[in-house]
Amino acid sequence: MSRNGKRKSTTKIIIFMVELIVVALLGVACYVVVRAFGTDPEKEGVTVVKLQEEKLEIAEEVKENETMKGYMNVALFGVDISREKKNDSGTTVSLLPANDLRKSGLLKGFRSDTIMIASINMDTGDIKLVSVFRDTFLNTGDTYSKCNAAYSKGGAEAAVKMLNTNLDLNIENFVTVSYWALVGLIDELGGVEIEVDSKELVHLNNYGICIGQTMDKTYKKVASPGYQRLNGMQAAAYCRIRYVGNDFARTARQREVIKAIETEAKKADLNTLLDAFNVVQSDIYTSLQTDTITSLIGQIANYRIVDEGGFPLEDNLSVKNMGAKGSCVVPEDLETNVKWLHKFLFDEQDYNCTNTVKEASKYIKNYSSKY
Repeated sequence: MSRNGKRKSTTKIIIFMVELIVVALLGVACYVVVRAFGTDPEKEGVTVVKLQEEKLEIAEEVKENETMKGYMNVALFGVDISREKKNDSGTTVSLLPANDLRKSGLLKGFRSDTIMIASINMDTGDIKLVSVFRDTFLNTGDTYSKCNAAYSKGGAEAAVKMLNTNLDLNIENFVTVSYWALVGLIDELGGVEIEVDSKELVHLNNYGICIGQTMDKTYKKVASPGYQRLNGMQAAAYCRIRYVGNDFARTARQREVIKAIETEAKKADLNTLLDAFNVVQSDIYTSLQTDTITSLIGQIANYRIVDEGGFPLEDNLSVKNMGAKGSCVVPEDLETNVKWLHKFLFDEQDYNCTNTVKEASKYIKNYSSKY
């Protein structure tokens, strides 16, 4: 193959990897890139860990489900973390990049601000995204609570287990990123085009100021509403808005930014993409291994985001203040929501939920009926 041919092929692979980046599969992209350039990903910043399959609680009925065998499902977590925080004595301590939490790849102690499922059809390359609302009242292991508590209690392993147990899924891999990675990626791509409305503007700038303070960088305010190019901090702030349309609209904004990144990534050249990888790799935590990456490469030309949604369904939930549990998003009927999820992700008609999901559905109904 000629030099131009190799470069064209490499660019196609990198663009494919960036498309996975935009569904938060940053670990895949960076791991492949740093290996290709002869560096050690763990030394360079990408933390690759292996989850223990027996702790992920994939139901036997799910493992045997023929329809789901044609898909690869990955849990995507966005964790709102600073690179330092104050301990109980008031002393500022470093959290990232060099500490035991980060090296574990699990980041216990932090709630997952964003929870998504990326389902990849391995035959067609179609990718579907589902945001799981972080305040959804689900079984988080030893109790029922807001589902984002699972990550705090047991890191990525516990959070993946939570998704498998409550949603009848077969997730074996995860990618976690902080908003540092989001900011860096968008800046390296030159920004993203987003429509900002007048109600969102003030909240966007308030969140942006906080992000700037955390990152010790100057935040440039968005001056007016309208369709415009946002830089990394502005786009990250846009993703965090929850006072306009509550958490349902917030997750929709996150998916909007993901699609905007995909648009910019497809226009970028190889050097730009490589620069982006170098900037964000230290803020990536993933379980994706080389053999998994290899299995994804086969459909390079076909991978694309084709649909997205939120869980639970908007017409099958309620928001309740449940005492010590706080304000929660309650699936009115978890079983109905899980059936919808399987139809949406896998085109599985009349899915029969496991007894675990049916029992959880009854418990949630009974518990929430008191409020």
